[in-house]
Amino acid sequence: ETQLAESGGASVQAGGSLRLSCSTSEFTYSTYYLGWFRQGPGKEREFVAIIDSDGITTYTESVKGRFTISEDNVRHILYLQMNSLKPEDTAMYFCALETAMPEEPDLSVITDPEEYNYWGQGTQVTVSS
Repeated sequence: ETQLAESGGASVQAGGSLRLSCSTSEFTYSTYYLGWFRQGPGKEREFVAIIDSDGITTYTESVKGRFTISEDNVRHILYLQMNSLKPEDTAMYFCALETAMPEEPDLSVITDPEEYNYWGQGTQVTVSS
């Protein structure tokens, strides 16, 4: 079974940068969606960024221009480069994988954490002002 493991979370000051990594095991899928989600204190888990097997990326509005999702598709490592961090970015960050999305899914589907079946354990990002 595919397993995901995040790393790279830390405590930083506002304006700083971090790069999160998510390693995957037994990755044999040709069609997939890999994503980053986050869950802040007292909040529900929310979509941050997605990259699909064609390399198409999607971001939530609040991180556009600051975060970049990318994938090393040889080693199957997912990255999230986070720049200009803000206190409101403080959250536990999770990577997720789904391999059984419907064909040409709506944006509402690929950004819904309920649609993802594989999850890592999370890595904490704390941004202080």
